[in-house]
Amino acid sequence: MKSFSERRGLKPTQEVIQVNEMSDELRASLWNTLHVVVWDSADFMHGSHHSRAKMDQFSSLLWFHYFKRPVDERPGFGYSNRSRLILEEIRKHFFTASWNEVYDFIEFVVHIRKKETPELVKYLNHILTRELSAYRFVEDKLVDITNEQELEMLEQAMADTRFAAVTAHLRRALELLADRKQPDYRNSIKESISAVEAMAKVASGNDKATLGEALKLLEKHGKLHPALKDGFLKLYGYTNDEHGIRHAMLEAPDLDQADAKYFLLSCTSFVNYLKSALAG
Repeated sequence: MKSFSERRGLKPTQEVIQVNEMSDELRASLWNTLHVVVWDSADFMHGSHHSRAKMDQFSSLLWFHYFKRPVDERPGFGYSNRSRLILEEIRKHFFTASWNEVYDFIEFVVHIRKKETPELVKYLNHILTRELSAYRFVEDKLVDITNEQELEMLEQAMADTRFAAVTAHLRRALELLADRKQPDYRNSIKESISAVEAMAKVASGNDKATLGEALKLLEKHGKLHPALKDGFLKLYGYTNDEHGIRHAMLEAPDLDQADAKYFLLSCTSFVNYLKSALAG
């Protein structure tokens, strides 16, 4: 029998935020970016009357420093379509390599092409963001933006069956964030905050309380430090007035994936904290 998550069409968090894997869509999109920005750039595949194709020098560096194979074994020597034959060899590697080797490859390309195509990093980061990769380029190096501890925290929170409403809000927040075609960052943030509100009501023992009231009750009973309560309320701009800070924040026109992801992670962390307060 299919699980609730399977019936809802929700993938495990490790698949939604791509850490130790790479979807076919992400791999193809990274290749397409290289194709548009590098392979199709001026004089790359075909030289001019005054110079050789840039593919010649590029592939020489690639074979020497990345593949670490004899440079004179590059395909197509003596053929007029040599650049195309070399590209076919590169493409074969790209689409059969492991996920980490693909990242090794694009990092190498960015490094040796950073002067000729400085815009490459911007376009690659756009794809990495769109496809929810856990990595981004900072200058010419790929760095983690989501760690294993954060993912484990999400997995544990969403597997918790004790608080159905809380879990449902977190699942919905992730679902809205992870929609590749029509992500809804604003409502993802709302669902993340709603998870905290639902958990605060449970932890305070008052299911009619607002978030502020619930947190004050927890503070009164020694289950929440005053500074932590104040910090949380200020951070999320909580107010009952629909025209207040929180309302204005959620109506901001430029909410993006980073905002929604931050709220999901921080709200999940606070939900887990409130669960521990309940246990205490």
